[in-house]
Amino acid sequence: QVQLVESGGGLVQTGGSLRLSCAASGRSFSSNGMGWFRQAPGKERVFVASINWSGGITNYADSVKGRFTISRDNAKNTLYLQMNSLKPEDTAVYYCAAVPQTVGLYRYWGQGTQVTVSS
Repeated sequence: QVQLVESGGGLVQTGGSLRLSCAASGRSFSSNGMGWFRQAPGKERVFVASINWSGGITNYADSVKGRFTISRDNAKNTLYLQMNSLKPEDTAVYYCAAVPQTVGLYRYWGQGTQVTVSS
């Protein structure tokens, strides 16, 4: 059974940092793209960042460029999102995803981890 399990969320003050992890099990994703999305209360889920299979190509939403860094460790089958200079508008449930199908659509999704940034 394929599982993506996010961790590392929590409550942080404005300007703080968090590092999210997404541990994959059930199959290897070392040859697949992966990504992070987030959903704020009352809003749709939106793209945050993506990374190709090798980690050599990354993309970011304009709202997080320069503050967030996506990375992966294929040996550990784990995806990461380093979030710095956090703002209250970054408050959301963060989801990891694997195996892109079309733009914004991935085959596998995690359950999400809550990130709350207090002002």
